[in-house]
Amino acid sequence: MSYLEYNVKSVPTGLRKLLYLNWPLLVLTITVACVGFLMLYSVAGGSFTPWAKPQMERFALGLAVMLVVALVPIWFWRNIAALAYLLSLALLVSVEFFGTVGMGAQRWLDLGFVRLQPSELVKITMVMLLAAYYDWLPAKRTSRPFWVMLPLLFILLPTWLVLQQPDLGTSILFILGGGALMFLAGVHWAYFAVVIAAGIGLVTTVFQSRGTDWQLLKNYQFRRIDTFLDPSTDPLGAGYHITQSKIALGSGGWAGRGFMQGTQSRLNFLPEKHTDFIFTTLAEEFGFVGGLSLLALYTLILVFCISTALAARDRFSSLVSLGIAVTVFLFFGVNMSMVMGLAPVVGVPLPMISYGGSAMLVLMAALGLVQSAHIHRPRNRRR
Repeated sequence: MSYLEYNVKSVPTGLRKLLYLNWPLLVLTITVACVGFLMLYSVAGGSFTPWAKPQMERFALGLAVMLVVALVPIWFWRNIAALAYLLSLALLVSVEFFGTVGMGAQRWLDLGFVRLQPSELVKITMVMLLAAYYDWLPAKRTSRPFWVMLPLLFILLPTWLVLQQPDLGTSILFILGGGALMFLAGVHWAYFAVVIAAGIGLVTTVFQSRGTDWQLLKNYQFRRIDTFLDPSTDPLGAGYHITQSKIALGSGGWAGRGFMQGTQSRLNFLPEKHTDFIFTTLAEEFGFVGGLSLLALYTLILVFCISTALAARDRFSSLVSLGIAVTVFLFFGVNMSMVMGLAPVVGVPLPMISYGGSAMLVLMAALGLVQSAHIHRPRNRRR
């Protein structure tokens, strides 16, 4: 059924929208955020500063953003998807000229009251644009070559811009997230087989380019790959992060050392303990049980996003909900794999746990889109 064929009378209005919120999803979101506050309090040595308090303030703002996005009809977000994508792309381009440098990369825009990372915003606007595109495109054209090239352009353009910063982790998330949404939209599997084959060829070419004049990756990115393959080759240099992370994970055992009792984080052996590697602090203090519990919370968030997609009556709501689910999965999947040594260290935050403003606010807005799709789906009412 086309979105325009909705029975308008079946869409909730006014304060009734609050009653139609996906309350389990909201509760899960707040619960995961509270786990993050707890861990940031712990890594600061039992203090709300410098990380826990600002994170709480950002979450409060993010919660307000989520509710605003949720209460706005989903058709509005469909109609502005292209504009939102273009604006976020413009911000991404402006990073090249006005961006601030941090940790060796130029990724942020300093707006005075907040440091915005436009690449985080593009992750969501790209999902919106792809969902709107496939909502507009007739199903019979989905796998035709010309109509496959356009969404590829939507994905590869921001990927190229982010690689210039450089930010390999985010560029990988763009490709994986965009590709997954194309697959969910019904693009034929043969295209993905070709892409996988090309990817294998690209990886081979990347390794062959090392040390040449046309080297495709930065030296530090190659060091990350070397470290991933064998961290023991440089345990005090490039392999330090993952070595200490594995020590922290292993020392937690089944039940953990106890809240604020993690030796790796408390003695500052664990690098980036409040951002990318915060999961290792949680695993050290609460053990396998704590890590598995957090994974269960994330899984439930995915379940409610997918259930919203399945209940949607229009293609945009369904695809945007699935796209957000894929985005959340990639965030926590890549981060957990990274700190456990199952993937290279690429600097991907743990959703709503890692300290950071842009990622938090954008993810809350994304969950607001899922809530909007849930609230504004047609409902049968009693006469």
